[in-house]
Amino acid sequence: MIPDFKRVWAANPDIRTLFEMSSRIGEARRRLFHYLNRQERRFLNAHYPVTDLELATALRAVSVMKNVIAVRNERKTRFSALRLLHDAARGLIGEDAAAPGFKEEFHHLFRAIRGESRLYPDLNAVPPPSLSGREAAVARSAKLDRLAEGVANRLDRYPHGLLPRVVRHRTVHRRRIMGLLDASESDWTDYRWHLRHIIRDPETLARIVRLTGTETEAITAARGAGIPFGITPHYASLMDRTQNRKDDHSVRAQVIPTTNYVSRLLRARDQGEHSLDFMHERETSPADLITRRYARIAILKPYNTCAQICVYCQRNWEITEPMAATAMPAPARLKAAIDWLAAHPAITEVLVTGGDPLVATTTYIERIMASLSRIEHVSRIRIGTRTPVTLPQRITPTLADAVARWHEPGRREVCLVTHIQHVYELTPETVTAVQRFRRRGIGVYNQLVFTREVSRRFEAVALRHHLRLIGVDPYYTFNTKGKEETEDFRVPIARLRQEQKEEARLMPGLERTDEAVYNIPGMGKNYLRGSQHHAVIMILPDGRRVYEFHPWEKRISPAPTYVDTDVSIWDYLEWLKSRGESPRDYRSIWYYW
Repeated sequence: MIPDFKRVWAANPDIRTLFEMSSRIGEARRRLFHYLNRQERRFLNAHYPVTDLELATALRAVSVMKNVIAVRNERKTRFSALRLLHDAARGLIGEDAAAPGFKEEFHHLFRAIRGESRLYPDLNAVPPPSLSGREAAVARSAKLDRLAEGVANRLDRYPHGLLPRVVRHRTVHRRRIMGLLDASESDWTDYRWHLRHIIRDPETLARIVRLTGTETEAITAARGAGIPFGITPHYASLMDRTQNRKDDHSVRAQVIPTTNYVSRLLRARDQGEHSLDFMHERETSPADLITRRYARIAILKPYNTCAQICVYCQRNWEITEPMAATAMPAPARLKAAIDWLAAHPAITEVLVTGGDPLVATTTYIERIMASLSRIEHVSRIRIGTRTPVTLPQRITPTLADAVARWHEPGRREVCLVTHIQHVYELTPETVTAVQRFRRRGIGVYNQLVFTREVSRRFEAVALRHHLRLIGVDPYYTFNTKGKEETEDFRVPIARLRQEQKEEARLMPGLERTDEAVYNIPGMGKNYLRGSQHHAVIMILPDGRRVYEFHPWEKRISPAPTYVDTDVSIWDYLEWLKSRGESPRDYRSIWYYW
């Protein structure tokens, strides 16, 4: 069903009436504010017939609507949803003035403003007979059993790379790849062989797995335009030979660009390199190779390349190709960066990232670790790496010893933050790599990027569950950055909040230790746990919400807010439908503002 304005007005006829009574937009605004205030007073009246949970939703909806019709927010966003609704109610514009997503947003918002979201139908049912003691506990336990069974059924939809059948399948696949690339078993276990045989063109990849015409077209276009592309043989072995993307969808999407990505990236490049620097690293780089957004931590980037390229990489504007010969800075430049860190005693933690520092030589890694360890005020060295997934063969006992040598409990912590994106990326080799660090006292944490390819019901939950089992702690779940070229990966913020509240919450506490965050350019991480950190301030004609994000230091020092436009919930649900999901399973998403 494609929503129309009739559906909007049916959700709340009172609002349509006040629009019809208002000839001018200012009059409509005043009437609507008065109506919202009356609704708020009614909801807070002890005798108003609405359940407590419905009340919370209604009050939030009233607050959101006030934001949307505020003149301040119209000026910030240069659009007035109020004017569009007013004109639609008075018959001044047609259905094509707004996309289905706009109409569906206001259908749910208007319904909630009346206290009729229908999110909690079971609360209106006849209450069960009063139970107490052991009898109540047994009934509660039975309900939890049903919940847990539902979770288990959902998790079974996502095969992980440690399942015996997947391991067997990949063993056969790997041997075939070794034959194609003329490799021996000893070659396959040698990370240097993988680095020499990085797959850089669609022809080589097509010999290993079947590519769709669109995949071939996108890779060819990327290579022709100088957009970095590369896949290690190990990671290619995680792809299924078939081209249906049934199980390996996230693996393929991680490294194979879309044609939309290529065209948008080229458009951004034409606008100048600064347009690609989404996180404003230039404005937060007080010295070469250094980024600093927080009081006590800084980033050091000593190796600006990776074994393979992630499509939605934050630094795709800096990295030119996998294992680029120019990735290592001149010794004097690196020394100047480390001297800068030494000269700033406020910095107690250094994140060593890039690129991926662990694909550098062990000697170079030891030199960096030794230099940072000589800085007395640095009490934690964190290494950002995707190597345990893309090239686990690199994590040799020698490398693990070289990193762990500087871990001194009570004085200095050394830890790893990796990026395992999907359960299908897991392999026995990844488990071995992780455990080589864990057995040396090095903590390993994961940062998940919440893309479309990991956003189905309980898909991220499945990953967190298996991460804990292999020795990795869930740390952050990042909302996909709003870079224009990553549109094909982005998920509405509402879906991430829904995932945290309705899916992650059903798992044990140690499996939901990650924090959902939005990265504000030039400022840093904004927690998405509640409205004290962000607010919906507008809904655009195409159905996209506009958010105003509050800086992390707002209670500490003055800082500006940040306004950004999300992706359409309606469009996302349509994409889910194309992947075989039922949008009805996600129906509460509209009420996460």
